[in-house]
Amino acid sequence: MTDDHLDAVTYHAADGIATIRLNQPATRNRLDHALVAGLEAAWRRFSASDERVAVLAAAGDKAFTVGADLNDIPHDLYRAIPSVGVPVDKPVIGAVRGWCVGGGMVLTTMCDLLVAAESTMFSYPEVKVGFSGGLISNLATRIPHKVAMELLLIGEPMTVQRAYEVGYVNRITADGQEEATALEFAAKIRDAAPLPTEMLKRFANAALPKGPSEIAAIARVQVDHVNTSADGAEGMAAFREKRPPVFRGV
Repeated sequence: MTDDHLDAVTYHAADGIATIRLNQPATRNRLDHALVAGLEAAWRRFSASDERVAVLAAAGDKAFTVGADLNDIPHDLYRAIPSVGVPVDKPVIGAVRGWCVGGGMVLTTMCDLLVAAESTMFSYPEVKVGFSGGLISNLATRIPHKVAMELLLIGEPMTVQRAYEVGYVNRITADGQEEATALEFAAKIRDAAPLPTEMLKRFANAALPKGPSEIAAIARVQVDHVNTSADGAEGMAAFREKRPPVFRGV
């Protein structure tokens, strides 16, 4: 069992299951640069680990997250999103309670399964604030189009019951039971065969249409990987020093 803090995020590993937790309850897990960096590090660790499945949860009982910190807006939120900022082939299960706002909906939309407590409210109010990164457009491929557009264009909250009815949520639980239920799902996935589990996640993600912001973010991550690589630095150094480069594929 391991338990580590990654800035504003905690990572707990036990029995083949990783629990990744937003850990800024004093601000209701408002999304800022520290939390984005912590999530990116956590997804990278999970992808490279022996853990078979992850549960994404949050500290505090009032909110999973109340969305972007308007005093510290993380315009690179895509880096915190599994399968967008970090390739994640293994299943991710969300466990939410209270308010799930803005970028929190981007996170839960990219979860493979979602368990929500009965007090959960989903909201994407960016049209009321006046900015958007556009990643949430993939919501229209997860729930009926007109339901998604009502949420996005009008900006009014959606109850957990409505989210369940339209297929956004797998289970509704009593408050405080959402994480235990998510862990029950996780144990079943952990005990299943890993190769088809990961293949089916990859195939399902490939089958889902992607919006412009998601496509751009995935491409940017890959370009950044090349441009910040050791080979990139070696190529530049070799050009300046007028010698053949020695590339190592890293």
